[in-house]
Amino acid sequence: MLTNRKCPVCGSPVKGRSDKLFCSTKCKSINQYETRQVEEGFYLQVDRQLKINRKLLKRYNRSGYTTMRRAELITKGFDPKFFTHHWKNKKGDVYLFCYDYGFLPLERDSKDKYLIVKWQDYMK
Repeated sequence: MLTNRKCPVCGSPVKGRSDKLFCSTKCKSINQYETRQVEEGFYLQVDRQLKINRKLLKRYNRSGYTTMRRAELITKGFDPKFFTHHWKNKKGDVYLFCYDYGFLPLERDSKDKYLIVKWQDYMK
């Protein structure tokens, strides 16, 4: 049975088994490499932003419990969409953490702020 299957990498005809996807091992390797590059690129982007967030939270949290204007933190490169985990207190407030430093969105004096905290043993 002849089929007109084409290699997704180079467009050459694919010969052999019916489940074969690539015309050669070279094209298969190229496809795997390109797929891995895309996946690693996304991973590196997320990891980079998490590290930036943690560094900023650590820098501005000198006392272990600090309030800071949201706009100021964001202009420094902070992105609140990137966090590693969360913790919910008894009042129902959800703190978002970047590793061992966390933040809680607040509104005080009609200004958006973040309460910055360091992870504590009781949060387990």
